[in-house]
Amino acid sequence: MRSSTAAHWTSTWQKATQTKGWQARLLWPVSLVYQVLARRHRQRYLADPRRIERMPVPVIVVGNIVVGGAGKTPTTLALLRHLRSRGWRPGVVSRGYGRSASDVLMLPDTPDPALHGDEPSLLKQLGGVPVCVGARRAEAGRQLLLEHPEVDVMVCDDGLQHFRLGRDLAIAVFDDRGVGNGWLLPAGLLREPWPPTQLDALSPHLVLRIRSDASALPPSLPAPRSLPQFEGARRLAQQVRWSDGSVSDLSGLQGQRVHALAGIARPEGFFSMLQKQGLSLGQQLSLADHADIGALREGIKDLQGMLLCTEKDAVKLLPACQAQPVPGLRVGSVRLEMDIEPDFFAAIDRLLLEQGHCPRLSSPDGQQTA
Repeated sequence: MRSSTAAHWTSTWQKATQTKGWQARLLWPVSLVYQVLARRHRQRYLADPRRIERMPVPVIVVGNIVVGGAGKTPTTLALLRHLRSRGWRPGVVSRGYGRSASDVLMLPDTPDPALHGDEPSLLKQLGGVPVCVGARRAEAGRQLLLEHPEVDVMVCDDGLQHFRLGRDLAIAVFDDRGVGNGWLLPAGLLREPWPPTQLDALSPHLVLRIRSDASALPPSLPAPRSLPQFEGARRLAQQVRWSDGSVSDLSGLQGQRVHALAGIARPEGFFSMLQKQGLSLGQQLSLADHADIGALREGIKDLQGMLLCTEKDAVKLLPACQAQPVPGLRVGSVRLEMDIEPDFFAAIDRLLLEQGHCPRLSSPDGQQTA
């Protein structure tokens, strides 16, 4: 299966980027070229701020310095919940990686992951806010405000290295891999050098370090002293949402043989979390990140019993199983939740306030006044 092969090679590469072994050393010369190109790209925007398009509302960028599965999407969902609780009316812009189109599209209430992207579809369904996708994020931002003028803060999903859209606040999300071997792509995990030698207008304002196990020690991360760091932990929700619309407790599956599927950057992380919940896993299907519905269907066609998938896979797989069930297979999804220390959100509130931003037509306690 092509998607499974891609997932295998991605996993092999991820392991290689944790050390400066022979595989990483072979790719190191290419990473030097990448570094030069990345530096030139960044310098163009620092040298000429007119290239940066500012929005009439504050823009918060949530993104990764490292590639693949650091926890950006659950962080974005947690941020949206916080902003709404403080009286903001947020909207989201995203590139919509892996979607079939490149034009600017507002997501409907029932988005199509193939057309709009799986992560934007997930943000629309779980975030409950307007979401606009487009290859050019600034253009998507303009469209978002045109169709939803009530939006008073914009969250850019995965845009740390996209400088065209001006940012008021940028959050860099790291997971328990840290910076890997410290080298840039493709010899390492880094999209840009870390730690930064100096902070500038394009640097992150906050760092969020996420660990996959709430009981584990937080990952160490080199960073300038002036760059605040906060901690969070990922965990599985305690309920399973099945394709037939029913919901059951995850603990009820303990001791039963359950298949698992993940078309994400680090499938083994999902499998490990299920096992730590006391589940006995049968087939463990690792598919490529953003695997399409064809690859998902192909992966499960011969399975029997119960199958659990990630929520990113669920936006594609569960509707397909509702429309065309797989005989003898019950498919469900488990949501990934985030526990983030309160000081992280307090820092966001403080930075927005220091820049003169506050929710439109709202009182200090977050209650709407108009």
